[in-house]
Amino acid sequence: MSFEIIHPLVEAYVGRYTSATDPILQQIERETLATHVQPWMLSGPLQGKLLEILSCMMRPSRILEIGTMTGYSSVCLVKGLAAGGVLHTIEKREADAAAALENFKEAGVQDQIHLHVGDAREILPRLNESWDLVFLDADKTGYTDYYRLVKPRLRAGGLIIADNVLYHGEVLSEEIKSKNAKAIQQFNQYVCEDKDVETLLLPIRDGLMLILKKQIL
Repeated sequence: MSFEIIHPLVEAYVGRYTSATDPILQQIERETLATHVQPWMLSGPLQGKLLEILSCMMRPSRILEIGTMTGYSSVCLVKGLAAGGVLHTIEKREADAAAALENFKEAGVQDQIHLHVGDAREILPRLNESWDLVFLDADKTGYTDYYRLVKPRLRAGGLIIADNVLYHGEVLSEEIKSKNAKAIQQFNQYVCEDKDVETLLLPIRDGLMLILKKQIL
């Protein structure tokens, strides 16, 4: 099925009244769109600005990102770090990790970011951190596993942001066929049934799920 969340005219209008991105983010976007084999995975200006604003509102000390790609979203998220804070980001593909590292250097944020290369399922248990903010944008079949690994280390009041939770509109079909869409639907249902969190699914780009861990009373 064809899928269009926002009418192109609305998207253009929204972009006109959203603050412009930094030159380094514009550069990362141009290079990714021109050279990457899957350029549509880039967060892009609107989603990137939302990530930046949420991070700036929270002022997190520890950010986790699962799925670095070329580092666009990392550069957005790191803008909100508290003084002395660190962003840990995990990328499985070595080529993307290398590109991201160069982009971090160009942006001057390499000292605030720890880039891990490999399988997140293996790396996450080794990270002895308590997370304030988590951005999940990796392989869709792993979402539920990543959530289970991350949630115990998410502080009360911490936020998980999961990308692609509408998965090109495939989750809206009566019969979901692709393995990625099935995995996203299972993830959405799993999180929705979790009594420890509050959720909000936003129809931005391919869908963003905001998952807030409840405060302990």
